[in-house]
This record gives sequence, structure tokens and C-alpha cells, in this order.
Amino acid sequence: MEEWRPIFSRFRLIIVKDPDLEEVKIPEGFDVCVYTESDIVKVIGSTKASLFSGYSVRYFGYLVSNKKYTIAIDDDCSPAKTKDGDLVDIVAQHLNNLKTPATPFFFNTLYDPYQKGTNFVRGYPFSLRGGVPCALSCGLWLNCADYDAPTQALKPDMRNTRYVDAVMTVPLKSMMPMSGVNIAFDRELVGHAMLPALKLVKEGKVRWETKEDVCCGLVVKTVCDHLKLGVKTGIPMGEALEGSPIVKSRKVIKELEICGFTMMFVLDVSQFPNSDLCGLVLHGSV
Repeated sequence: MEEWRPIFSRFRLIIVKDPDLEEVKIPEGFDVCVYTESDIVKVIGSTKASLFSGYSVRYFGYLVSNKKYTIAIDDDCSPAKTKDGDLVDIVAQHLNNLKTPATPFFFNTLYDPYQKGTNFVRGYPFSLRGGVPCALSCGLWLNCADYDAPTQALKPDMRNTRYVDAVMTVPLKSMMPMSGVNIAFDRELVGHAMLPALKLVKEGKVRWETKEDVCCGLVVKTVCDHLKLGVKTGIPMGEALEGSPIVKSRKVIKELEICGFTMMFVLDVSQFPNSDLCGLVLHGSV
């Protein structure tokens, strides 16, 4: 947390302790509210508390937050630096993404036209330049990128070393996964959809085992398309620590089957009449 002090010390932090981990040590000087397993049981109930364990504890933080904008950073993610060596203000960049419109209906080849130093490309319809509200900002990260287990096993030395100073809107009807390592969202717009939609039994203790955020991304993007909201991806960038996955063929096959089923489910649901879409997607995911 010391690395994040210049950025996080200005804000109230919610830390959710994984029941299987040791005591959390928090340096002085932070405005922190720590939630433990007993808090999860008190709010969720003992029968559902297991949903909020491992990497899924982040979703309990989403649940108890009462702010309009929620920004989530994994504990193994550290601040990145720009090409000039400046510390990336991950909060300011996420807020800028969420507070400026998104452009999902017509792709702007100059990336996000609302970022400093860019604008709409020639030929972009003036009727669409007002954009739509942005509900979700998906940041990226350097070093150990968020590959799935088979990819990490085949290419264990692959690292992301390119700092890309750009952000773009994910186009309408384009499906996407989501990672909770570095994201921000507008709770008033999509907070109800930010839940551990699908969790594999006895998994989720390491990032490459988790599938709930991938499936949650499919659901949230479908909801955003229906509600005419936008999703952005790109900056801000963080830096993830090293990982060393151990892959079992049976588990990998199961993960691929589940992800394929979930994608087909969301695509099928998106064909329903508009009045039924959101209810069906959220009910199916929870």
C-alpha cells in the first residue's frame, strides 16, 4: 500500500479480507474500512458467504460501497509509470473515463475523442458525437498480463512491457470478458450487475482459476448495450506481479466449456424483446 500512498491516501478505502488469508497489515495514514468473514456472513448469510471468497471477495466491496463511482484494484497490482516516468494516477484516469461520454455506436479511429489531444475522426456522424454515459472503465496492466491458464502454461515468460497511452469504447454488440484487477464502474448505472455471476467449486484462489469476472463482463456488457451505456478499455494501466499457473487438463477443459456456454447464453438472451432482456440476464447470471 505504500506504493499507492500518493494516490489512495486522498480517498476512503474498502478492504475485504479473504477468509483464508492471514491478518491484513495496513500502514497508518489511510482512511480504511476493513471487512472480514464475519461481516460477509452478517450481510449475505452463512449459506451464500462462500461466494465471496478468493478473488471473489472484491464483489462484497462492490456491495457495501455507497459511492457513485467504485474503483477496484487487486492487492497484487502496483502503480505503473508513464513513458516519461510519471506515476499513473489510476483514480483520476478511471474517473475521467466514467465522467466523459462513450461512443459505442460508431467506432472512432482516433480512439476516445474526449481524451486530451484527440477528437472525432473525419466522417464521424455529428448526430452521434454527444455519446452516451460510460458505465464501466476497464483498465489494463503491465508485466504479467491477464492470460488464461493454457496460454500462461504455453508461454510462461510472456510479459506485457508496452505502455499504451490510449483508451477506446468497446463497440455495440461486441462481447468482452472483464477482469477485476483494475476496473471502475458507475454503481447507479450497473452496480446491480457487478456480482460473482459464475464461480467454479473450490476454485478462485488464484487469478487464472477465476471465471466469475469473465462471465460478469459478458453480462454487464450485454446490459450496457441494452441500456445504451458505454464501456471503455485501455488506460489507466497498473502493473501486476508475477504469476506461475499450474494447469490440469480436466480443469482447463471444464473452464472452456463453461465460458462457451455462458457466452452462448448471453447471446441467446440478447435476442429477447427489450422489455425482458435485463431481467433475464441478471436472473440467469445470479
